[in-house]
Amino acid sequence: MKAVRVHAYGRAPSLDEVAEPRVVGPFDVLVEVGAAGLCRTDLHVIEGQWAAIQNPELPYILGHENAGWVREVGSAVHSVTPGDAVIVHPLVTCGLCIPCRVGDDSHCEDAVFPGLNVDGGMADLLLTNARAIVKLAPNLQPVDVAALADAGLTAYHAVRKVQPLLTPGTHVVVIGSGGLGHIAVQALAAMTPATITVVDRSDAALALAGSIGAHHTVSGAEGSDALVREVGEITGGGAHVVLDFVGEHSTPEQGITMVRNRGTYACVGYGGELRIPTIELVAREIEVVGNLVGTYKDLVELMSLTAQGKVALETTVYPLSAVNDAIRDLDSGTLVGRGILVPGS
Repeated sequence: MKAVRVHAYGRAPSLDEVAEPRVVGPFDVLVEVGAAGLCRTDLHVIEGQWAAIQNPELPYILGHENAGWVREVGSAVHSVTPGDAVIVHPLVTCGLCIPCRVGDDSHCEDAVFPGLNVDGGMADLLLTNARAIVKLAPNLQPVDVAALADAGLTAYHAVRKVQPLLTPGTHVVVIGSGGLGHIAVQALAAMTPATITVVDRSDAALALAGSIGAHHTVSGAEGSDALVREVGEITGGGAHVVLDFVGEHSTPEQGITMVRNRGTYACVGYGGELRIPTIELVAREIEVVGNLVGTYKDLVELMSLTAQGKVALETTVYPLSAVNDAIRDLDSGTLVGRGILVPGS
């Protein structure tokens, strides 16, 4: 089969011919990949940023945002059958550790992460297990939802965590309305009564945000002081919640400043640093919250919202063979929405 593999860090991946994975365990599920999302994490993987954390054996197949159709199942799998359209949770979890047993399976103590530490789904076939499989509603197609497996799931998870704080009359600010942020805007609009303000440097991203639920948009190209001042005026003195989908450059500092006293700064993007005097943390009683990928339950809920038409992805589709074109577009900032790789096209 065809597969996109990393052979060495700092070098572009290559499209290789490799052996097909096989079902061997009773809970295995072999998925014919219909679409694989391209994520900025994939760029970080190629650069080697995840090498010390995940320590994969090279070469290996990229791809942690996957959807497709069930090809074959193990003897103990009864939840899906060959031919079913499915989306795949990015983690293959054990189901036995304490985090799994309390529903916090994204922190499974014995998980593997296809696309980061074992072979992923930028290929014709992906081997996963039944615990990772969510069957799609009849009106959903793999190519339309693949990137929701991580980007959408992470955005939904972040929104779900702050949802109890966003009661009528509250304000939420979304920093960065790109691949993750535009999903968060839709989830916020569907799940909360809060007033939504979006900050982004891209006029196109701001226009999209305004069309999918944002009440206010602010250009992040402004100077920092002017930006914070404008957000303060919109929110009446500061947001109750700031969701930062950038997490680098000046956004952590800006996000903390945009939060009102007793508010919450929730960080999703990463790459920068957050520095705040402890006296400010104490005196203002603000909370700082981190967000990883969502749980299996989060993915089920997100698929329900998607099937209801309340969440949709903006995508650009590439054939699997054009993976390095897609990577260049993502890295240069010219990619619109999420990049989707389609095997066999």
